[in-house]
Amino acid sequence: MGINGQKIAILCDYRLLPERVGGMDHFFWRYDAECKIHGIVVEWFFPNTAVHGEYEKLTIIPAGEKSIERSFISYFQAKNDRFSHIITHFLELCTPFFKKIKQKTGAAIIAVDHNPRPLGGYSFKKKVKKRLKGAIYSQYIDVFVGVSAYTVRELLRDFGSHIESKCRVIHNGIVTEDIAERTSSNQPPHFIVVSHLRKSKGIQDLIEAVHLLPVSIKKDLKIDVYGEGPYEAILMQLARNKEVVENFVFKGSSSHISTVFCQYDYLLHPTHMECFSLTLLESLAANVPVITTPVGGNLEIVKDGANGFIVPVERPQQLADCMTRIFEGQKKITVNTRAKIESEFGIIQMIEKHLALLHANY
Repeated sequence: MGINGQKIAILCDYRLLPERVGGMDHFFWRYDAECKIHGIVVEWFFPNTAVHGEYEKLTIIPAGEKSIERSFISYFQAKNDRFSHIITHFLELCTPFFKKIKQKTGAAIIAVDHNPRPLGGYSFKKKVKKRLKGAIYSQYIDVFVGVSAYTVRELLRDFGSHIESKCRVIHNGIVTEDIAERTSSNQPPHFIVVSHLRKSKGIQDLIEAVHLLPVSIKKDLKIDVYGEGPYEAILMQLARNKEVVENFVFKGSSSHISTVFCQYDYLLHPTHMECFSLTLLESLAANVPVITTPVGGNLEIVKDGANGFIVPVERPQQLADCMTRIFEGQKKITVNTRAKIESEFGIIQMIEKHLALLHANY
């Protein structure tokens, strides 16, 4: 079935910020451009409008003070547009909203899940609520897309195995050609952190790990931390308390992080929860191996000893041991890590798979 002439709505609870341009921004821009090539009209529903990057080329309906869900309902009732597909990103799934838009529009509904789950799982009460919502509202969603195999497993756990036939895995992808590649190693090795600074990212474990390192290593160790977030002040205070403040440089956010990775030898990513990390992809595309934890979709990207090292979550001593062996040259990744990312996790593959969803009959 052809897709020319279709009109689709894409609902994204994703705030557009010029100081934070990442993989999803590039996906939105390129997906919109590909849709135009195929004669598909796209209306985008974001919390806010924007003109940075390629956003000025998108047709954006900003939610303003409303939720994305309320904004879309209000717009549809006012315009009564006909959509062949409604695609959601970063919205809570299996809610009454999906029943409402399915009944009002008759469109095919594609729900993309980007959300990581807590390390210890949801509470019993929340698990029961999700199962109930899955039983009632999953019928109004035609396709569930998980951005990793881990995400699909969690979708089935959340809403029930009856949705399995409607689940697809489409890994997030990145623009590899924009990422500068590391061509030489530093001695001692240079370490980078690129992360939103919140507790679930585990940077506090890294600070504790550095505290546990031998003095001979600490005197030459510098870790540059790129990112901002609500946990930043707490992390800085923890570094002072652990007497490792000299080992960390908090550099804030960078809108050109793709050109920064190549200056380093290893990415430190001790996260407690993850869905499918674009940061890991970007680092590996820069030929910078990663040290991370086996949570979420991380093991779908990183193979221990091949393109990085896996350390247990919330185990600062084991993270310290890994860093020590790397610093002393006992452990090292020598393979170029870029090739795997280019062949398996490029943004072109991601866009092609998302466009293919528009061909299906629902």
